[in-house]
Amino acid sequence: MELAQLLGVGPGVTAIIGSGGKTTALYQLARELAGQGRKVICATTTHIRPPDHLPVADGGAALERALKETDCVCAGSPAAEGKLGPGRLSPGELAKLCDCLLLEADGSKHLPLKAHAPYEPVIPPETGRVVLVVGASGLGRPIGEAVHRPEIFCRLTGASPEEAATPERVAAAIRAEGLEGIPLINQTDAAPRAAETLAALLPGQAVLAALERGEWKYAGCDSGRR
Repeated sequence: MELAQLLGVGPGVTAIIGSGGKTTALYQLARELAGQGRKVICATTTHIRPPDHLPVADGGAALERALKETDCVCAGSPAAEGKLGPGRLSPGELAKLCDCLLLEADGSKHLPLKAHAPYEPVIPPETGRVVLVVGASGLGRPIGEAVHRPEIFCRLTGASPEEAATPERVAAAIRAEGLEGIPLINQTDAAPRAAETLAALLPGQAVLAALERGEWKYAGCDSGRR
């Protein structure tokens, strides 16, 4: 089964938030949806590294031309540090140009876990589906090393930066923040038992994945591959 089917991602606007594999998930979903014959735009409400495997365009005319030549493009404007930021078109305007709009809507400084500032994540109102990525490689590591915004995480959980980011604490932080969306626990090959424990503590049906290895499944199910 494809990852998009497990996550319930299809036509419309999908926001990918959290940490530990958002960009990898974004492009895996884009490949699958484009492979179904859908027109797909990948974009961001924060910042993202420009892809080397997709054309990048900004503005409606440029995006329309690119989508006539290929099924998947990336939309954005050059930003600091060689990254792409939000382009000239709003998410609502982008969504009118394609079948599926996939947005990376969070930042994590390349750390596997994170807590959110009041202005995060940046999810536009047009969003119909949210995917919450959690990096299992951070489970069991010191909070101060594995978590983006550790001070917020500690305030939410009552832990100190030197203590471990256990599945119980990560789940408590997610619940305290009231984050919505289907959990995608990535990097499960780094901590399979801790990932299963975390999945059992989160609401709804979580998906366990090792995206770099092309593996994903519902928590508690047999392994699946793309």
